[in-house]
Amino acid sequence: MTLKEFYNILIKSKLPVAYHHFEEGRSPVPPFIVYLVKGSENAGADNWSYHKTLNLQVELYTLKKDLEIETKMDDLFDSHSIFFDKVETYISTEKLYQITYYISLNGG
Repeated sequence: MTLKEFYNILIKSKLPVAYHHFEEGRSPVPPFIVYLVKGSENAGADNWSYHKTLNLQVELYTLKKDLEIETKMDDLFDSHSIFFDKVETYISTEKLYQITYYISLNGG
């Protein structure tokens, strides 16, 4: 799956989506999604990457613990056979909940 294909899946959530960050002064009211590539794990030989994997971080921001939106995201990934791990944190300085999904895209 390419990054473009993954983006097309994220927009199906009907939440605002941005790569890495929203522009200064243009951050929407939560809930919203930010995603970014954190690195890659490619396999290669003979100066060629024959198996490409992108490691992504998808961050879901909400004003409160929102099980409905979180379940919607989980179901969205499940419906496209996207494996994920996730971690939740509260950002006290921003008064936001952050669910971080860790995803590896094969075929990057």
